[in-house]
Amino acid sequence: MMRTADLIDALGGALLREIVSGAGEQISDVALGEPDEVPFGQPDNLILGVGTGDPDAAVVLLRWAADASAGAVVLKAPLAANPRVREAAEELRIGVIELQRQASWTHVVWLVRSVLDRAIGVTVAGDASVYSDLFSFADAAAAIVGAPVTIEDAHSRVLAYSAVQDVSDPARISTIIGRRIPEEVVTYFQARGVFRRLRRSSEPIWVDEGPGGVLPRLIIPVRAGGELLGSIWAVTPKPVPPDQVHELEQAASVLALHLLRLRAQTGAARRMSAERLRAALIASTDDADTESWLRAGPWRVVALSASAAGDDLHRQIDLWESIVRRYGWSQPLLTEVDGVPLTVVTAEGAERTVGSWPWLRAIVEEVYAHDSTVFAVAGGCAQVSGALPQSRAEAIELSRLARAGQLLGPTVELEAVWYDLIVERARAAVRMEAGFLGGPIPDLLAHDRSRGTGYVATLAAYLQHYGEPAQAARSLHIHPNTLRYRMSQMRAIADVDLTRPRVRLALQLQLIAVQGVQPDAPRLPPARRASRTPSPAGPSS
Repeated sequence: MMRTADLIDALGGALLREIVSGAGEQISDVALGEPDEVPFGQPDNLILGVGTGDPDAAVVLLRWAADASAGAVVLKAPLAANPRVREAAEELRIGVIELQRQASWTHVVWLVRSVLDRAIGVTVAGDASVYSDLFSFADAAAAIVGAPVTIEDAHSRVLAYSAVQDVSDPARISTIIGRRIPEEVVTYFQARGVFRRLRRSSEPIWVDEGPGGVLPRLIIPVRAGGELLGSIWAVTPKPVPPDQVHELEQAASVLALHLLRLRAQTGAARRMSAERLRAALIASTDDADTESWLRAGPWRVVALSASAAGDDLHRQIDLWESIVRRYGWSQPLLTEVDGVPLTVVTAEGAERTVGSWPWLRAIVEEVYAHDSTVFAVAGGCAQVSGALPQSRAEAIELSRLARAGQLLGPTVELEAVWYDLIVERARAAVRMEAGFLGGPIPDLLAHDRSRGTGYVATLAAYLQHYGEPAQAARSLHIHPNTLRYRMSQMRAIADVDLTRPRVRLALQLQLIAVQGVQPDAPRLPPARRASRTPSPAGPSS
């Protein structure tokens, strides 16, 4: 992250000028604030007001940025200093930065992204030399073909890009800035077999121009030992001569070493982050120490599942990392405890606030439309980091209910199903191996087995609809007189006073333990295996 003042200083006062100082002082990423599209926003983003040309549109953009907890908004002069804009910014406590009128948005995009990426490279990897080498490599590759170049990893995430920007298109700008490109462009690349050929072949790929102003591209796969590590993308309006293609192919073998080194460093950083998070979820740690690397609370611990990834825990976590990164969470908090994939999100925020529970609910419900095996269940709200282990335990308990098909929908939070969890805990305490401790259930079970009657199911329906025999009979698809007859027969086998509330409660808990389900819980079929990986986790560039 960078302070807003430091970013302005790095780019020069002749280009940017602070008009309104906002509540947020840190910038972690940059995103386009287009008037016709409201993307998922990330806290501390620098929002570029591209296409915002009047005060009304600027005020709308400021409100959206404030809702997303953005760091600041960049507007062109003289709009940034407009009295209405300044007044709205001060009221919303969102920073406004003025971009000089003659400046190009495209150049600002490259400059800001370059400064932030290099700064983040030092923070994330711990060794800035790898990222510096990748940016230098992109510049060298651009010099070979005389065209802009991006270097991407095996998941189509941009790692570095060249300073040369003489030729560009909307897809390239969106890829570098928002880590997203229009769906029609992704569809175009998929239809041309680009991603399939990248996975299977080491041969250069040429893609003709496409919809939405997409320019032709030369793509060079980067491999080591047959494994795809990444790719080089060059945006060029005409085919590249064979000698230059060959030179890029040779350079790709050198790039493979850099990508292997980067993967090793980021893998180590990821493992350290997962272990640190795991430690905070298992045992209460010093609040100040934990909260120094967490976003401001309160938080929720969320248990995740996606049967498309099978039973392999590492594949589950990799899939969820791919999904949340696809929707803008650049540094997700993911780990596992007791074999359950977990994440920690902020409890509050809007649906477009990346890393919040409302945001995660929105993307899980979107992915659910493609894969009905996914779910995310959240434990209770932790006001201090010391309460994270309790939220973790609740999330894992809820995940067991979800896997058994006893919770409704792909996303659930504790407050909505607290009663299910209480009953589940009571059911677990009423262990059948410890004996029934009395009551009519053993005799009724024996009678059902020997005579083929349905007395246990009848008693369960009667208790569930106590005082409503007609409703109980309907749930069993029998006549009320049949229900009354069965109840009289049961009393002859094992008489019990059902007018006592505590007796009815004890019987219901015994029945839940016998049946293994909560009789009045809304249920979906248990999670099943999916035949394919959910498409939203696919390539993003």
